[in-house]
Amino acid sequence: QVQLAESGGGLVQAGGSLRLSCAASGRTFSTYAMAWFRQVPGKEREFVARISRGAFSTNYADSVKGRFTISRDNAKNTLYLQMNSLQPEDTALYYCAAGSSYNTLDRNYDYWGQGTQVTVAS
Repeated sequence: QVQLAESGGGLVQAGGSLRLSCAASGRTFSTYAMAWFRQVPGKEREFVARISRGAFSTNYADSVKGRFTISRDNAKNTLYLQMNSLQPEDTALYYCAAGSSYNTLDRNYDYWGQGTQVTVAS
């Protein structure tokens, strides 16, 4: 089992950058595929990016490709999301998730953080 805690959200102007972190408890972080999702009130949770256990594979939603970068440091039990060229449509509650399979579907992830709010002002 793993517990996740996101941080790094905030208010930023359009075109700005933020770096989200997701700290994981326990000794098994490296055994999980990890992902970032985001959700806007009234809408379904949306896949943003994923990374395999050893960080050999990454994948992004088309809406963030070329602007966001997912990474992980297994020695520090931490997942990151570097977000550049932020736009108002990136405004959402961002969640990190851990699962046994490298997947884009939220139902395949077993553990979730509480989320961190990202707000991009135009």
